[in-house]
Amino acid sequence: MKKSIEDYYKREVLKEESSKQKKKEEIEKIAAVLHEDLRNYGALDDRNKPLVVAGILLALDEMKTKNLTLDYLNNDDIDTDGFKIYELIKSNLKRSNLAPEVKLDKVLAQFSVIKDTKKINEICEIVDKKGLKINSTPLKHYTKFIKENIFDAIDRIKNSDDYLGIFYSEFMRFSGGDGQTLGIVLTPTHITELFCDLVELKATDKVLDPCCGTGGFLITAMDYMLLQAKNERQKEEIKKNQLFGFELQSFMFAVATANMVLRGDGKSNLNDEDFLKQNPLKLQEEFRANIGFMNPPYSQGKIDKNLTEIAFSDHLLNSILKDGKVVVIVPQSAMTGKSKEEKIIKANILKNHTLEGVITLNKNTFYGVGTNPCIAVFTAGIPHYKDKMVKFINFEDDGYEVKKHKGLVETIHAKDKKAYLLKVWNDEIEAPSKFCVKTTIEENDEWLHSFYYFNDEIPTHEEFEKTMADYLTFEFNMITHGRGYLFGLEDDKDES
Repeated sequence: MKKSIEDYYKREVLKEESSKQKKKEEIEKIAAVLHEDLRNYGALDDRNKPLVVAGILLALDEMKTKNLTLDYLNNDDIDTDGFKIYELIKSNLKRSNLAPEVKLDKVLAQFSVIKDTKKINEICEIVDKKGLKINSTPLKHYTKFIKENIFDAIDRIKNSDDYLGIFYSEFMRFSGGDGQTLGIVLTPTHITELFCDLVELKATDKVLDPCCGTGGFLITAMDYMLLQAKNERQKEEIKKNQLFGFELQSFMFAVATANMVLRGDGKSNLNDEDFLKQNPLKLQEEFRANIGFMNPPYSQGKIDKNLTEIAFSDHLLNSILKDGKVVVIVPQSAMTGKSKEEKIIKANILKNHTLEGVITLNKNTFYGVGTNPCIAVFTAGIPHYKDKMVKFINFEDDGYEVKKHKGLVETIHAKDKKAYLLKVWNDEIEAPSKFCVKTTIEENDEWLHSFYYFNDEIPTHEEFEKTMADYLTFEFNMITHGRGYLFGLEDDKDES
């Protein structure tokens, strides 16, 4: 109680941020500075920026092992700084037993940008953070900056923060993009942690993320599992044989691999392949995964109707062992399922799997992206019986708020709100229907709290205005996600 009061006083009265929030903000500030330098001195595109950062971190890790200092990078014309960093990356990956060899070649092919980009290997005049002008290759400058501000400052093993993910997100933001052009929307840490809590992740579980991005879900899951491990042998088993991922984007696969290697785990179980082209039964047999976590590519259904978020969810459900749990974070539109294809998939899901519940999230969870997300939780391989009571929860008020110049930040109320959510989810307490509705479902229903909730209270004028604003935001998001037909803005030719 005393600690809670102290936390409240520091946060609400003194306006101090939590150590976790401070850390994230510090990383974001570092990413902003580095982004400018990557642009000004390297002219690197959005794909290559996170690769350069990830590669330098791997090189620094290897330099530490070999007792090398920054003087090793000496602006040589023949053995360039980029060549030296690339060789350090190769050495690190080989030391990490990255396998099979074809995978090592794929990862190294992505990091070759470091040695092959002429501009970042040529000496130029650079202004350091003190305003001093120095002659250096941009690569040596980046390496020094990353070492001083990231590598020497963070504990890469004992926390679940996806630092490379934060860097990637910031690079996208400062570039005027958000990753959606690539179908990539990275998941905030507080959501990856919530996934683990919803399934009560255990040290014996095996986790599959078929769209792993920079590895955020796998990193968080690993940390949860390691904390419960009974001994070093079990920890090694978790790292080597209980974490599995797919990532189709080759540059992102390389970043995820670097992320996992730096944490000493899981690298041999990442796959640079198209998850949707994998045989689900074969994946069940090969991985024996009983937990599936996923943030699928968004808005890809506009390009190909086989790439909708609900299609990804169905494929993941079929790839998990019977009675396993699958948790996905998707746009709310994925749970409405109004197109002919989506209706078929929703019906198929209920024939083979069980929907446990859907949690409507804070509209700013993916701040700046413009997606209204929700979390859906399923039990794989158990058909959904007609009288099954499903939970639909409105968790928009999650204790996270948007603050000017900071984005989405955690407030003092976030932990209590999350604890309340989990108690309701685990049937430890009953909640009013405005927070949780328990009901049976049909395949044609919109699997969202707003569809099942009946509000018999007369709304205030302020509530009416907020509801209208929420509706207009929802309509805009549906249109931008290619679902304008929900509002009669385009004909659904597949409907009969």
